[in-house]
Parts: sequence; C-alpha cells; structure tokens
Amino acid sequence: MTNIEGIVRSINRELVPAFEEKLRTALAGCDREWLIDQIVRLTLDAHSLQEMDRRSIVEAKARARSERMARVHDLALDRAGLERFLAEHRPVERDALISSGHLLPAAPEKGTALVTAEHRSPAGDALLTQAKDMLFALLFGDESNGTRLERIQQELLTMALPRFKSGALDFMQASTELSAAGTWQDPDSVSNDERADNVLLEVEFGEIDGELVGHGIATALSLINNLEVNEQVLYARMINVEETTLIQ
Repeated sequence: MTNIEGIVRSINRELVPAFEEKLRTALAGCDREWLIDQIVRLTLDAHSLQEMDRRSIVEAKARARSERMARVHDLALDRAGLERFLAEHRPVERDALISSGHLLPAAPEKGTALVTAEHRSPAGDALLTQAKDMLFALLFGDESNGTRLERIQQELLTMALPRFKSGALDFMQASTELSAAGTWQDPDSVSNDERADNVLLEVEFGEIDGELVGHGIATALSLINNLEVNEQVLYARMINVEETTLIQ
C-alpha cells in the first residue's frame, strides 16, 4: 500500500532533473570567488562556520572604525566647524528631512522599526554618516584624530535606546553599557513599552566654553534618531561631572 514516503519519493524523482538544470543555470552566472566560498562553507562544521563568521564580523568592524577615524581626521573639527554644524542642522525635524529629500515618506512610523537605507536617499545616507562622525568627534575627538576643541570641564552623557536598535551606535568607544527595562507609555499607543529590553550607554566627554559640545551632541543624536534609530523620544541626558572615575 502506498504511504506518504512513497509519494514524496515519486514526486522527487520527477522534480530532481528540472531542479538540477535550473540550479546549474543559476550557478553558471555566479562569481567564481563566491562559489568557492560557498563550497568551503558546505564542507565546514557548525563550529568552524561560527568562527569564520565571527572573524568576518570583527574584520568588518575594524574596517568601519578605520574608515570613520579617517573621516573624523578629515573633518578637522574645531569651534568654528561646530558652530557651522549647529547653524546648518538645528532644529532637526522629521518632516523637514522628508521635505529636503533626505528621508523618504514611506519610512517606518516613529517608535516602530529602524529606518534603513531603503528609506533614505543617498543624501540621507551621507547626512547620517556625517552625524555619526560628528558625534564621535564631539565625544572622543582630540589632537590625535584632528579634533581641536578647548575642553574645560568633564560631563557625562547618558543615552537609552531599545537593545535591538543599539547597533546604530555600535561605533561608540570608551562607553559603559547597562541593561534597563523601559516603561514608556505612548499617548498615541504606537510604541508602548512594557518592561522593554533597553540599553543605557554612558560616556564621559569634555565640554568647551558655551556648552557647544552638548548642543552639538544633541543635534547629532537628533539626526541619527530621525534617520535611523526612529524612536519617538530618544532619551539623552548630560550632566556636569565634578570628579571623574577615569583615573590614569
């Protein structure tokens, strides 16, 4: 009597020749190096694959850091450059970014998913990169990377964002990361958080006269939020640090 296994084998015998032909046709047009990589992956065990993927991630992050440091050096941020940045980008509004063509109207509603490259124009991608480079320079910049700001006091920046969106700020260095449960209640019921898995990031930075670094950080974070993080409210607080724990 015919059973389910027999039926499946019968169908497979009919489909395999057609499948093989389509697969050969598809692979014939693929890049040779990519094909070699795929064959190697098929021959490795799960542990080896994980290690290979881990190395690829580490190498990608190292390249991204190197590229960012080069851009920050070329930025040559000083007080005048910071003043220009503030004049050009404050205040930052989502509607204005849509009107200027940086952000597409079909971008996810605020408080939901991340904004990705498909929802930004090339100009929007460039502005997001600029905002991240500026944030890096404001927080960590010194003469070694071309930043010339006369910092006169230490301040502490604390930010909170959902863990699944924390990759948007993975370029941060010398930051402390803490876990926290969010309890945001959205008046419009778009993004209520009930014990949401959030991340707190704390970074010490040097402020200059007139608190322009703080204003620049707020502006850069606003651009990053509207162009990628996409929270209705991105929590960020800056307070003066009388005594720092960063002892040398």
